[in-house]
Amino acid sequence: MPPRVDFYVSGDSGADVRLRLACRVAEKAYLAKQKIVVLLDDAEALRRFDELLWTFGDGSFVPHDTVAQAGAACDAPVALTTGALPDGHADVLIKLAGAVPPFYASFARVAEFLDARPEVRAAGRERFKAYRAQSIEPQTHNL
Repeated sequence: MPPRVDFYVSGDSGADVRLRLACRVAEKAYLAKQKIVVLLDDAEALRRFDELLWTFGDGSFVPHDTVAQAGAACDAPVALTTGALPDGHADVLIKLAGAVPPFYASFARVAEFLDARPEVRAAGRERFKAYRAQSIEPQTHNL
């Protein structure tokens, strides 16, 4: 069964807009007792997201850890990575990286995040088309 794909679209601009939306989705998935992988483009983006998970909301706590090696154990419900997938985290893929990864279909759900910057929207449209080409009908949530 293909994953459910959701695009969260903000009318605001900026990288932090996307990251904050992703923090909220990660928190909701964590509170629903799901295992989450957050895929980021590079070490700097991973560091920034890691930092935001601690500070995005008063009273929020989202247990997370970084995974650097494929197949590594990750005891935290949220695994942050730039590409290495941990064992046992297959509920939600929070995708903050550019391209659709080949392993996306191993997740039950994929969450994509777009802000108002034209280049981010254009890249999002391409990913939307890529999912449709795989017979997946992504859902769009305008925030």
